[in-house]
Amino acid sequence: MVCVIQGSGVRGICRCVGMIIGLGLMAVAQPQAARAADPLRDFQAAAILAGKSEVAHWGVDPSNYVLWGTHSNRLIPVYTFGTLGAGPGIDLTSYTGENSPYRQEGKLRRIYGYLPTHSVSPTAEYLDQTNIYDLQLAGVAAGKKHIFLVIFDGMDWNTTQAAAIYNTKSVAYREGRGRGTHFQEYTAAGTTQYGYMVTSPHNEGTEVDVDTQSVKNVGGTILGGYDSTRGGPNPWTPAPDLPYLISLPTDAPVRHAYTDSSSSAVSMTAGIKTYNNVVNRDAAGNKVPTIAHRLQQEGYAVGVVTSVPISHATPAAAYSHNVDRDDYQDLSRDLLGLPSISHPEKPLLGMDVVIGAGAGVSLKIDKGQGKNFVPGNRYLTRIMEQAIDVSHGGPYIVARRTAGVVGSERLRQAAEEAAATGKRLFGFYGAGDGHGNFSGNLPMQTADGDYQPAPGRTKEATVYSPEDLKENPTLAQMTTAALTVLAKRNEKGFWLMMEAGDVDWANHDNNLDTSIGAVNSGDAAVRVITDWVEKNSNWKDSLLIVTADHGHYLVLEKPEMLAATAATAVAEKGGK
Repeated sequence: MVCVIQGSGVRGICRCVGMIIGLGLMAVAQPQAARAADPLRDFQAAAILAGKSEVAHWGVDPSNYVLWGTHSNRLIPVYTFGTLGAGPGIDLTSYTGENSPYRQEGKLRRIYGYLPTHSVSPTAEYLDQTNIYDLQLAGVAAGKKHIFLVIFDGMDWNTTQAAAIYNTKSVAYREGRGRGTHFQEYTAAGTTQYGYMVTSPHNEGTEVDVDTQSVKNVGGTILGGYDSTRGGPNPWTPAPDLPYLISLPTDAPVRHAYTDSSSSAVSMTAGIKTYNNVVNRDAAGNKVPTIAHRLQQEGYAVGVVTSVPISHATPAAAYSHNVDRDDYQDLSRDLLGLPSISHPEKPLLGMDVVIGAGAGVSLKIDKGQGKNFVPGNRYLTRIMEQAIDVSHGGPYIVARRTAGVVGSERLRQAAEEAAATGKRLFGFYGAGDGHGNFSGNLPMQTADGDYQPAPGRTKEATVYSPEDLKENPTLAQMTTAALTVLAKRNEKGFWLMMEAGDVDWANHDNNLDTSIGAVNSGDAAVRVITDWVEKNSNWKDSLLIVTADHGHYLVLEKPEMLAATAATAVAEKGGK
């Protein structure tokens, strides 16, 4: 059966949903009668079953809801706090407008190591992703004590707008910063600024040998860059050349690579352009220091928090070194200060706080991790966990998902113990999808705040058990725990990366329900940070950057219909 949504507004959506429910074809976690009303979940299920929607789609074809399931070269929003008027290098205008590196050949050559084709523009308003690193360094040099880098993995302007529309139940803006989330509306005592940046990498197509940690073909197959005449001058103006943003067609005379999460994170933590799928090595494979390494040497505490596995691309890029982002166990070893393939004789010092997911993901074979892969948990071996645990003489208080134990409470206790005793903190959590597949992520919140997602491009709806929700903390609770420890580690200050990684997973799944929920879940964690600064510091001593590593390709064809769906959801829940 094919169900094509006809008519406009929620009525057309619900007509299609009714057909699906009537035939018993919707993939849901529980019988429909047992579930609370949720029009957005119903919309998502209908769009997946029909394969199309007049409201939205992923990719360049409006008739195919799930055409594109990966990244794009869209310009990405940047929200800064503690920057306006803070001086050269910190004020965001140091990198935008007439100071945009994309207006000058020389600056682009220094950033890329070559002059990217069709990328110099005399009217460019945008910064480059490497400027996020520059901004952090400038903040430290000016005496900032608390540096927060928040990365909503995969959240482009369009994804943010979708969440804001759902939250406000209106199309409150069609350009610019907008409103509808805390990070959009919070002013940081008048010090907040807004911009957008290019995320293109050095190159795509570099091949490596994970066992020798070597690069086989320096330069790869497709170089980076950004052509605003094809991709658009800002995030909200539709691209004049839609396929360009996803490096298509393959025979185009000029193509620019779009980034993956690891290369983009390295640009923000180490300040370089590099190849896709690498962690803190340059295009030739040489190790580069991150801002966390630099600040740790200066006496700062450093930490990372993520809603996805601890050594996935973004959190790993806070600190680890590897030619391949998929060498997860070695990346974890670097994060935790253990001997690794990149640092076999003299391990890195390790981060003061590492909290994330990955629990429950067990493999016997993982070729991507090379010959030294240890069967068992994909991210953390038993030997590694024992080596770091304070009960075995290690430096970390360890809190992990445990049957019957409330995850948030255990993590809080561990954080307080670490803060009181001067120890480090390691938190390890995660859940599956209810179908025997363990991604290891935290449970993913949906748009209405529950954890009962609609199906995505896999056509299976994730099912979380009561234990999944009880035994795992939220990203906001993880962030609170990290701040509890980092604030007590030393008087110099601290650097914290917080990643809302499930936005990326939701967009890969072409799932508008969980995409909006993931933005709101990350937004709650941002509020934890701003509340902490308000209570314990100020915006002269603190710097917060909220951004994303790359975009996907969500297109809202009729945003007013999404607003109507949100309004209907409120009405059906009694106006709450």
